[in-house]
Amino acid sequence: MKVIGAVFVIVAILVGIVPMFTDCESAGRMLTLADGRQVSMKCHWTGLAELGVSLPLLVVGGLMIFSQHKESRRTLGIVGSSLGAVVLLLPTVLIGVCMNPDMPCVSIMKPSLLLMGAVVVVAGLGAVGLNWGSEQQAA
Repeated sequence: MKVIGAVFVIVAILVGIVPMFTDCESAGRMLTLADGRQVSMKCHWTGLAELGVSLPLLVVGGLMIFSQHKESRRTLGIVGSSLGAVVLLLPTVLIGVCMNPDMPCVSIMKPSLLLMGAVVVVAGLGAVGLNWGSEQQAA
């Protein structure tokens, strides 16, 4: 279980860092309105939301590393899988990324978030599967 916890921690750090450097705003691109103002594109907001998901995922990974009970590891696996699903949904369904395929958010950020989200979901489900069953009661 320490390996799955370490995977959660590493992926949580990457989920928090990668969008900050691969969104369009970090590449100097912003949306210019008709009145001349510039605003952030939706990939920027996806990156900030992913940062918000990475923090609880980091905590889940840390708790998974130090957890001693099957029930706790099973529950943390479920929570981790749920957070992985949110990592997958943010750039695809919930907020999204830019529509131009030449933008760095489409070519770098979205595929990397999809890969990391899938890794977290699979690792979380693996933790649930490995910890399935009743715990031994101390007599």
